[in-house]
Amino acid sequence: MEMFKSRKWNQRSARLAQCCVLIVCSLAFGARPAAAQTDLTGYWVLHVPNGDGTVRDTYFELKQDGASITGTSLGRGPNGTPINGTFQDGKLQFKTVPPPPPANGRPPSAPRQLTYEGAYQDGKLSLQTRNFRGETLQGTAERTTREATLPPARLPLPELRDLPDNGLVRTPPMGWNSWNKFAGKVDDAAVRSMADAMVSSGMSKLGYVYINIDDTWEDGRDAAGNILTNRKFPDMKALADYVHSKGLKIGIYSSPGPKTCAGYNGSFGHEVQDAQTYAAWGIDYLKFDLCSARNIYSSTQDDQQRLYQKMGEALQNTKRPIVYSLCQYGVADVWKWGTNTGGNLWRTTGDIRDEWESMDRIGFSQIDIAPYVRPGHWNDPDMLEIGNGGMNADEYRTHMSLWSLLSAPLIAGNDLRSMTDETKSILMNTDVIAIDQDAAAKPVQLLTQEGKMEILNRPLQDGSMAVAIFNRGDEAAQGSVSWNSLKMGKNLKVRDLWKHEAIATTGDSYTASVPAHGVVLLRVSKANKN
Repeated sequence: MEMFKSRKWNQRSARLAQCCVLIVCSLAFGARPAAAQTDLTGYWVLHVPNGDGTVRDTYFELKQDGASITGTSLGRGPNGTPINGTFQDGKLQFKTVPPPPPANGRPPSAPRQLTYEGAYQDGKLSLQTRNFRGETLQGTAERTTREATLPPARLPLPELRDLPDNGLVRTPPMGWNSWNKFAGKVDDAAVRSMADAMVSSGMSKLGYVYINIDDTWEDGRDAAGNILTNRKFPDMKALADYVHSKGLKIGIYSSPGPKTCAGYNGSFGHEVQDAQTYAAWGIDYLKFDLCSARNIYSSTQDDQQRLYQKMGEALQNTKRPIVYSLCQYGVADVWKWGTNTGGNLWRTTGDIRDEWESMDRIGFSQIDIAPYVRPGHWNDPDMLEIGNGGMNADEYRTHMSLWSLLSAPLIAGNDLRSMTDETKSILMNTDVIAIDQDAAAKPVQLLTQEGKMEILNRPLQDGSMAVAIFNRGDEAAQGSVSWNSLKMGKNLKVRDLWKHEAIATTGDSYTASVPAHGVVLLRVSKANKN
């Protein structure tokens, strides 16, 4: 028995010695036991400096399964935006997955796909991404709690009532907005120079009078709850005074939610206070963007109408004439009730982009709701991209023609300081502007459609008619309009508003070669009273 135990012990010792040799050899040749990978599952907050003294926070819920990362980017709507990616060897990469376009064909207001890349170290994630302008943004993410990611509780909304008409913008407002060109880089100096350029270019004499500051001017609030400007805008009252000194008006931006779309302070719970501040600064126009309020209030008409009525009442109680621009992307058919909130204009779609597909889709989707426009109350298919470089001159002429036929606000979004003559010829075409500003505000309608060729017409106050032959196709094509289809009788006088020349009316119709994505815009009137 003792001999058996000794033999067994020697066998175990031999096996142990072999294992030790294997471990020593493995270490000697660089092979080491694999370390357990950190599990990123949980809630995270990403802090990204905006470059103006403020920081934008973005929340994520991450779920890790091996090297696979899924989860949600929180804060863009009540359900957030799905994400997927990988986490391997301390390196993290994931993308947001925007939702598909809605069934009604209107562009979604969700952001484009974003990619985040970075590394995990010492309990934090160093991440970088690119915004929609292609700029690289860097920040640090740290763990947080689920409670920190949740929106605040909803606040009481007023009982529904129809607010009185404020009497403003009897024709569609015209001006400039900072977002399309400058986004978060807008500052006091840029706004002043745009006001200067609007006057020196001659645009102000044509009706372009609003200089509108979009998102990213806000900071926090003082001890009394008053909204503060960040260091890009050291004195908003002085800026407003400067714009007014040029014979222009000034606009500003906020949100009914706690955060704006760019992550700055909104007006949630401070509507009355902010309206009073805007009035004290001398503000003439407010764009009120839904943004984070989507996480708190529903998309039903009841919630949306009462939400915007709350700020509408606050603005009217200031006794200062402030144009009220609703921006909630057409939720709950805002064109049916926007005027009841004190609204002067309301966005009907998601954000426009400086590309043909976006402009074409947005613009032609507006024809069915054109009957809802009337003096002082306008459908807003978003700002003009003319001059920003993403479309050609024919496409920009289509943009200007279509927006004018729609009686849409003409809010330029380019750099007014460096316009080419071509850009000026489009934005400053007085014949086209006259259609947009026609006081009768009669709705545009589809006259005929054949393939990619669409003919729209709109009766004007003086009895004449605007007629546009649009070629939505990718090749130049012939487009025709029958004079009889206009029901204006004979002896017509016709002018081409882009060529600035008279058109002969011999024959029963007019045929023109229309460039790809282009337009022929006519003004047709009776040559005499017969």
